[in-house]
Amino acid sequence: MTDHHPWRGVLVATALPLNDDLSVDYDRYAEHCAWLVGNGCDGVVPNGSLGEYQVLTPEERARVVETAVAAIGGERVMPGVAAYGSAEARRWAEQAGEAGCRAVMLLPPNAYRADERSVLAHYAEVARSGLPVVAYNNPIDTKVDLVPELLARLHGEGYIRGVKEFSGDVRRAYRIAELAPELDLLIGADDVLLELAVAGAKGWVAGYPNALPRSCAELYRAAAVGDLGTALPLYRQLHPLLRWDSQVEFVQAIKLSMDIAGRHGGPCRPPRAALLPGQEAAVRAATEKALAAGLG
Repeated sequence: MTDHHPWRGVLVATALPLNDDLSVDYDRYAEHCAWLVGNGCDGVVPNGSLGEYQVLTPEERARVVETAVAAIGGERVMPGVAAYGSAEARRWAEQAGEAGCRAVMLLPPNAYRADERSVLAHYAEVARSGLPVVAYNNPIDTKVDLVPELLARLHGEGYIRGVKEFSGDVRRAYRIAELAPELDLLIGADDVLLELAVAGAKGWVAGYPNALPRSCAELYRAAAVGDLGTALPLYRQLHPLLRWDSQVEFVQAIKLSMDIAGRHGGPCRPPRAALLPGQEAAVRAATEKALAAGLG
């Protein structure tokens, strides 16, 4: 991470600690942000899907950002500003700027399957906030695919500075680099980390460092400099966990791993249901194996 590119490095899409009554535990969240940075991560991304932003009130969502900034400084905080409407997303970007953040992350319109003109207008509106925008391409959940050609156009218009790539298609890294060489590629799914790091990614918007920050940061840094002797064995050890980041139950899985690792993962808000017994057993076994191997 650098002052001019605050979206670079390992930015953890933070899980949000909830109390037993499902209220937000802001003190614990502040401690979690500081703990992540203290264990080798560069910053946090609050109010992403992993942070359950869709089921927060506006007051909670704003306070989550302010809590992260107070804990680790605005230059280390890149909030998600997704919303159904462009005006609302721009307001969230402005709130992030007022809180002291240096960049924001933005999904395309996701209330419907938007066409290219709508996508361009959406990013243009949020870019007017004045903060650098990192696009988030998640065609699996949003049904809108920011293909390399569209990303190049968004970048060429000055609307975006980077992209969190979650399509799972690692071939896109090379096409993006050809069409928009100045657009920063960020790893968007934990289970393609090595492939995208080797392809030139400048950062990782990460899930599993919530539970295992030191080993995940070590993995990313080794992969980013091409140190496969370090990265490949770590990647193989961690992959049974990393692949949960691409599953429907990723929030529950990561929170369970946090609990097992001695952190507070805790419950999720509805409609997210608890893991099925088989899923819980798989996450528990993989987490315990990683911890037994000294990963943390």
